[in-house]
Amino acid sequence: MKANNVHRIAAPLTAILIWIFADLVPGRPEVTAMAAIALWMAWWWMTEAVHLAVTSLLPFLLFPLLGIASAKDVARDYMDNIIFLFIGGFILAFAIERWNLHKRIALRILMAVGTKPANILLGVMLTSYLLSMWISNTATVMMLLAAVFALIAQVEIHVQNEKDRNKMATALLIGLAYSATIGGLATLVGTPTNMIFYRAWKDNFGTDEVNFYSWMQLGLPVSFLLLLFTWWLLNFLFIRKNERPQIDRHYFRDELKKLGPMRFEEKYVLAVFTMTALLWFTRNPIDFGAFRFKGWASLFGEYAAYIEDSTVAIFSALILFLTPSLSEKGTSLISWKEVERLPFDIILLFGGGFALASGFESSGLGTWMAGHLEGLQHLSLPVMIAVICITIALISEFASNVASIQLMIPILLALYKPLGIPPLALLIPATMAASLGFMMPVATAPNTIVYGSRRIRVKDMYRTGFWV
Repeated sequence: MKANNVHRIAAPLTAILIWIFADLVPGRPEVTAMAAIALWMAWWWMTEAVHLAVTSLLPFLLFPLLGIASAKDVARDYMDNIIFLFIGGFILAFAIERWNLHKRIALRILMAVGTKPANILLGVMLTSYLLSMWISNTATVMMLLAAVFALIAQVEIHVQNEKDRNKMATALLIGLAYSATIGGLATLVGTPTNMIFYRAWKDNFGTDEVNFYSWMQLGLPVSFLLLLFTWWLLNFLFIRKNERPQIDRHYFRDELKKLGPMRFEEKYVLAVFTMTALLWFTRNPIDFGAFRFKGWASLFGEYAAYIEDSTVAIFSALILFLTPSLSEKGTSLISWKEVERLPFDIILLFGGGFALASGFESSGLGTWMAGHLEGLQHLSLPVMIAVICITIALISEFASNVASIQLMIPILLALYKPLGIPPLALLIPATMAASLGFMMPVATAPNTIVYGSRRIRVKDMYRTGFWV
């Protein structure tokens, strides 16, 4: 029997045995049922026994049947607002690609970093890292994806060995995703998990011990060291023994000249791209310590909470649809023909991940897992922090980062008093660990997006992500 067929049978069979014979929380069968479903989905996702999008449909079928959530509630997860951020970001990326702006960006990056594959990888990762400090990790990857594909195309022209070409593409795409996640650790606004921690801190302690500057004092060096390690690891695993592209140092400059001066369409798309980034960065309040920036969403008063990054993404997409092209009469900067390329399977993958995260919370499985940390009271502080970080990092591989930290913060706030230790000693490591979902395509939105390129194997992602 083929290995895939074994996994197709073994995963649901194991899940059924757990559901029938285990009882994690007496009187609450939904906790055990959720654990069985999570194991089934993790097994199929890791082995690719079926297409990842097919696995992502399991919550919609199984949650209602096993009393975890209604079909109506599960369906909402498959159309979460983050999915509209994904759609809007992809439309922006398609517009960048249509007017060759991605080639111009890629060639300028290559001119700056040189022709060594390790330097090209570092250039991509630094760009992603710096952007994701200020705008969402998902938006960062969406904005840079087209440019990275152009980089891959330029490198592949000059590398004869197909295996080396595939390895370079894998390194660049994984590096793009991971550096966006790592950059989010550096600032309070870099990722939603940091803001959830910050809100919890303010609600429970109300002090200024944590602010934008004090977070960066810790987050910046930690994230930068992690970025350098990730760059070294990707170089070690995928690049160091590869054929080096034989590219003349003037090649990229000459290719840039061939593109000619920027046309109206390129300039307009670049302006929309820049506006989108600024709107994402400035939407929420930012506390700089010395002063507080209210964020443009506050102009909408009581409706500010209704506005999300996805709102900005769709606003920018509509501008592109409505702006006519000067060089191609009768068309707009983006048409529905380009948008038809949206990867529907990745949208399902997002939805399945969100549904799984909701199931962890609604069934009580996440609380059950987090509650087992109460047995850590006899451990030393460094060991306790290590166990907490590993536990949260593992949960975040299958549940969203936001769900992971939302589940853990109440437990940690209850733990610090009996342990007699400063709350930040638990809360900050836990918050950072919630962002360390690197092994699975569904662990973070950046992982899912680059996996959607179909240039990465799950095996390459989790063998790299494990060490990061």
